[in-house]
Amino acid sequence: PVLSEADVRERAEIAAKIDQYYTDHNMPLAGYGAKMVEVAYENDLDPYLIPALSVRESTGGKFACKTRPNNPFGWASCKVGFESMDIAIEKIGQHLGGNHPKTSSYYKDKDVAGILRTYNPPSVVPAYASQVMSIMTKIKNTEA
Repeated sequence: PVLSEADVRERAEIAAKIDQYYTDHNMPLAGYGAKMVEVAYENDLDPYLIPALSVRESTGGKFACKTRPNNPFGWASCKVGFESMDIAIEKIGQHLGGNHPKTSSYYKDKDVAGILRTYNPPSVVPAYASQVMSIMTKIKNTEA
């Protein structure tokens, strides 16, 4: 679908906040805000979820998985790498949005808290969902 001017502007503002947050905190993923926003909307996700996950899992790419490339999300307990950061963002978005056949039964039709409880269950990290949602708020409140 063709986006309205208002939608284009809103997405650009969100991407700018994400990039500014990464820049303010000296995180390597600065510059990927627009890609993260695009993928979030393609997969019906909150646009702040993917960037917040990267902050919680790897400090925005600073401490990304060592044994596999392009995985700042801790996906599959760092047993999986991706060909590029763009592909990593696309795959994470597909999985979390319930649009990947291997994981749709886990993520489909869940809200942010439900997605996060599936991604990293409370039995593993009790405060994980609230931690990520707190980061989402911090990014959203960033001045771009």
